[in-house]
Amino acid sequence: MSNLYPVAGAKIWMSTAPVPLPTDDVTASTFSGVTYVEIDGWETMGAYGDSAELITTQLINRGRDIKQKGTRNAGSMENNFAIVDADPGQTQLIAAEATRDNYAFKIEYDDAPASGSAPTPSRDEFIGLVMGAPKQGGGANTVRMISSTIEINSNLLFTAAATGD
Repeated sequence: MSNLYPVAGAKIWMSTAPVPLPTDDVTASTFSGVTYVEIDGWETMGAYGDSAELITTQLINRGRDIKQKGTRNAGSMENNFAIVDADPGQTQLIAAEATRDNYAFKIEYDDAPASGSAPTPSRDEFIGLVMGAPKQGGGANTVRMISSTIEINSNLLFTAAATGD
């Protein structure tokens, strides 16, 4: 039987400096030496992950459309953050939106094993562009937010939770 884990407790980080976009899939070595800053106030986690583009070829002689998978795209991640004054991560996110640079992102889940010498949670790492970081309002009983779009520009590198033994 598998365990179910809530989204609560997950954290998101972004690199403190731009990273080069590799010509191939990212690997663990892509992120070695990257310095991250946590983005505080994470209120809504957007969807992310690969989908294949659809290629449709209309074959006259068969009277049928033939479908194939094309290139892969990890999507646009829409996140909302409650504004936390002077948070270094939110400051970095807003600054990154004003550039054309790619940044490394890391999402860490609250699923580290309860036992082991040095348990670590699972995580996803990827490279992306911060396309927007506008402030958003709401009703009288909501906090002010930043609505950020990250266009993911690489594959997702998943690292499973481990006991550290």
